[in-house]
Formats: sequence, structure tokens, C-alpha cells
Amino acid sequence: MTSGDARNNTTPAPMPASVAVVTARRARNFSLIFALVIAVATIRTVFIQVIDPDGNAATAAANMKDTEIIKAARGAITDRDGDVLAENFAAVRIFADPWGMKTNGITDHTLSEYEKAKAKAAPQAVAEILARYLPGEVSDFLWHFSKTQYDDGEPNQYEVIAENIPEFTFRQIQGEMSAGGWFGVFAEPTPIRSYPNGNLASNVVGFATRTDDQTLLGIAGIEQWFNDELSGLDGSRTFTDADLGEVPLGNNTLVPAVDGYNVQLTIDAGLQYAVQQELAAAVEARGSQGWAVVMNIKTGEVLALANYPSFDSNAFGETDSQDLGNRAVQWVYEPGSVQKVITMGALLDQGLITPDTHIAVPGTLTSGEDEIEDSWGHGTLYMTARGVLADSSNIGTALLARQSSKEALAHYWELAGLGQPTGIELPGEGTGSLGLVPEADMPDYQRDRAAFGQSISVTALQEAAAIAGMVNGGVYNAPTIISRVTTAGGKEVPIARTEPRRVISPEASEGLRDMMEAVVAGYGNTSRMIDGYRMIGKTGTASRINPETGRYDSLTGSFVAVAPAEDPTLLVYVVIDDTSWHGSVVAVPPVKDIMRYALPRYGFAPSSDLPAYWGPSYY
Repeated sequence: MTSGDARNNTTPAPMPASVAVVTARRARNFSLIFALVIAVATIRTVFIQVIDPDGNAATAAANMKDTEIIKAARGAITDRDGDVLAENFAAVRIFADPWGMKTNGITDHTLSEYEKAKAKAAPQAVAEILARYLPGEVSDFLWHFSKTQYDDGEPNQYEVIAENIPEFTFRQIQGEMSAGGWFGVFAEPTPIRSYPNGNLASNVVGFATRTDDQTLLGIAGIEQWFNDELSGLDGSRTFTDADLGEVPLGNNTLVPAVDGYNVQLTIDAGLQYAVQQELAAAVEARGSQGWAVVMNIKTGEVLALANYPSFDSNAFGETDSQDLGNRAVQWVYEPGSVQKVITMGALLDQGLITPDTHIAVPGTLTSGEDEIEDSWGHGTLYMTARGVLADSSNIGTALLARQSSKEALAHYWELAGLGQPTGIELPGEGTGSLGLVPEADMPDYQRDRAAFGQSISVTALQEAAAIAGMVNGGVYNAPTIISRVTTAGGKEVPIARTEPRRVISPEASEGLRDMMEAVVAGYGNTSRMIDGYRMIGKTGTASRINPETGRYDSLTGSFVAVAPAEDPTLLVYVVIDDTSWHGSVVAVPPVKDIMRYALPRYGFAPSSDLPAYWGPSYY
């Protein structure tokens, strides 16, 4: 064989047996894997398109759904004339998406050179826009934008920039962002509860705070009591979402929000302001704290309800916690001689006394192991029942009360609502007892003292409502602070009301008013009168237990007045606590000033010719 023959021989050399086996095995494995993949894909396609097309379409659609909560607007709180006491202020929290700002929001394709340049310029441009509308410098916002990732490497798409910004301000920012084609700044609602009058009726209105989900939650006063009604119901919007945003023609569902009810109070804002001023001045001059109630006794409407010290509902977090409640509704105390009004009403109703009943009043009276004394020293006095009330004799009251059974007195106290929740639409009363009112099996000495306002404890609202019932022809109207409730659309919502009840007879009520006028216009008491009006009333002074020492070391002074005497309508009750002064000194002046303001305000014209009071106090 020549060399040429050798070059033309192209038969390959035989493959080693081991290599041939491996190659064949790989080919078979690949074929099997390929066939398996095709089979799985085919089965999956058949399952999706034939066996369960609806279910899989629904799953795919569900994965594309997004839901947005639509917050309900909290209802307003107004006074009896519609003046706003609490309302919502539309505000937002502004936040940035630093991660998305890196590409100026473009995520669906590779950026062009122009888009890269614009994305690079975005942080500076957006920071300059924000600096025009928000507190802070351009550098402050750039610092926020620089935090594109968290420490664990995850993208940072939620960086808070500013809180409590007016919604209108964000719309201006949004307009500039849109005009410039910039991405990365968003907002979410963070409603602010606003109290335009600051501390006016704040212990009644209360306050609301914002929860983590941006819901306003009432935690005191009317805001708490009517929280559910004021809150309304949030709505929602479910829409089809995709990588490039909301699908315009997608399957969207809207559940509208139902805005909260509006609550109108019986409070008169103008009168409330005057009461708060008078109360604050009285406490600052002669006490540690105080409370006041003004009522229309014919309806039970509370026209003013004041506490001092108080707080500004807009800044409740800066206030001592004990000033956030409502002392007039929640605090119990011994009412002192104001309680004599209720004792005399019970005795008159039983026919045991008349205003002119004679009684010899000694200088002291043994009661249990102690002696009862009057606030002034005296020998035996020959007084009428009217005089006992007018000159506030503890001894005379105890002697008269002994004519009644203890069961009967306990019944009248219960009927007048002492020690029980009044039903006022405010938190703090609860459903159980509120105060300490002796029961029918009380010992004799406790009956004696409770008759003139010691060994018995009540709230100011209980006492005011009880006295109102006694002088309102004997008919008790449960105190209320709600005038009306309406939906956001203005439709009135029914309110449960307590039915009036009779406490004493009309005749007994008339006799009691006669006796109470002697307190104001009788001999030696005329300094308590107000020009142009007849008025009835009763002073009160009680020894006060120091809660820290458990000892009686100060006084609680009070005065209750009702006017006009010939047409009893307005009741004013002021209590000054932790004082060293009697009620005739510390509480009479503010009550007179409040009544002077309230009577003409409610259409009661003064008279230039008042008849002289003639009822005798002594015989």
C-alpha cells in the first residue's frame, strides 16, 4: 500500500467501549427527562384548560387583586346651637420610596440613556419640591432618599418624610411631581381630631387619639361614650393590579365608607365659657379644685358642666391625668348642708312638717356617742322649719328628721337618685353604686348626720338632679347632655330617654321653694340675692377627709340656686373643694355671677319691683 492510499483511508478509529456506554446512557436519560417535562407540561395544560379552567382563572385573578381601605370620616361634636366643639382635620403622612426613586419608578424595561439621566436627577429634583412645601432643607430630604435599602439588604420602599401635613399641601406637591415626571413620594390619610375651642367643655367632649391603623379612637368624654357612632364604618376598594399599575378595565369592587354620626350636645358654649371663667377664679382664690353644673330643671338638659383644673383637648398628653376626667360626674364627696333641701322635701311630702312648723333648737344635740353642733354657738332657739333651712341649723334638721322613719328617708334618697348612676351620656358613672347612701337599717346617729349632709356621699350631678326634681313641682328629670344625633346625611337618629318620675308632691315642692327663698331673701341673707330676680337656694359646707392622711383637715363649700323663683327653670350648683372657707363665702359669688349671665340669656327679663320676702324664720 502506497502512502497515497493511506491518506485516502478515512475510516475512524474505533471508540473505546466505556465511552460508548456512557454516551448512550446520557442520551437515554436526556430523552427520558425531556419526555417527562413534556408530559408534565401537557398534563398541567390539560388541567388548567380542560379540567379546572374556572378555578385556575380565579386563582390567577385573585393574585392580581389588591384592596384599599377607605377610611370613614369621624362625626362632629357641636353645642346646642351648632357651634363646633370637635371636628376632623384632613391630614396625611408623607412617605417616600427611595428604592423606586433609583429608577424614577421604571421597573418594566432596561432604562434608556435619557431615563438613566432623569433617574439620577430625581432625588435632587424631588427634594427641592418638598423643601418648598414642608419644614426642612433640601439636604434633609436627600438624606431620607439615600436610604434605599435596609441593613438586611431588602429594598426600602417606605421612608416617612413628614407627619400631619394638610391634605391640600400634599396635592400641591403631587401636582409638581406629576408635571415634572418624577416618582417616589406618596401619602396616606392620618386624620387629626381638632378641638377649635381648646379647653371649652373639654371634660365633657373628651379627646380622641390615632391608632396604628390611622383610626381615631375616643378615650374620654363624649368621644369615648359615642366612639362607635362617631367612628362610622370604613369602606374598601378592591381592584385588579399589575406590574405597571391598576388595570383600568379590571374587575373592581367598591364598598363605600359610612361616615360617623354627628352628636349635638345640650351644652351652651357661651354659658359654658362663662361658667368655666367663674369657676376657675373661685378655685384660684380659695380652693384646690372645683366643679359646676347648670341645668334646665324642666327638661334635665345640662347647659354647662365645668371642672377646674381642666385641660386642652388638643394637648391632652401635657395634662395631669387626674384632670382628664369629669369630677362633676365621677367624684364623690359629702355634700354638707345642701343635702338639707332633700331632707326637708321628704319631710314635707310625708306631711310631717310645713314651712311654719315650730321647733325648739338647743345648743347641742346628743347623737350616738357624739354631740351635733351648729356652725355658730347659741342657746335654745325657737325656729320655724323655714328658719332651720334658712340659717342652716344641723341640730334643727336632725331633730326634724327624727320624725320620719329611717326606711322612709332611705326611700326618698333612692327616689331622688342619690348614690345611683344618673344615666348621663358620659363615661365614669358605670352601672353600680356611685357614692355612699345609708340604707333603711342605718343606725340612728347616721340618720341624724345624713339628714344635714354628712355620713352620706354623692356626686355633684346626682345632687343637682335630686334638688332639681324636688323644686320642679316634685318631678325628677334625668340629666342629659345629648340634644340630638344625626347621620352624616342629616337624618335624625332616635335616642333613648329616661321617663320623668315623681319624687314629691306638687304641694311639698311649693313649700320647699318657699323655705329655700328664705335662704336667699330672708332676714340676714339678702346679700345672696341678685338684682331684678327672685331666687331660691341653699349653701353647703362639709368637713373634707384628706385622702392622704384620712383626717378631716379642710372643707368642701358649695351653693345651689334656682331661678326665677316664680318659674323655676335654671339651676346653678358650684362646689369648691379643699378650701378653708364656708360655702356662703366661696361658692355664693360665682353662682350669683353665673345666674346673672344665664337668666337674660334664656329670656328671663329682670323685674324692677320685687316683692319683699316675709316668711318667718323664728317664732
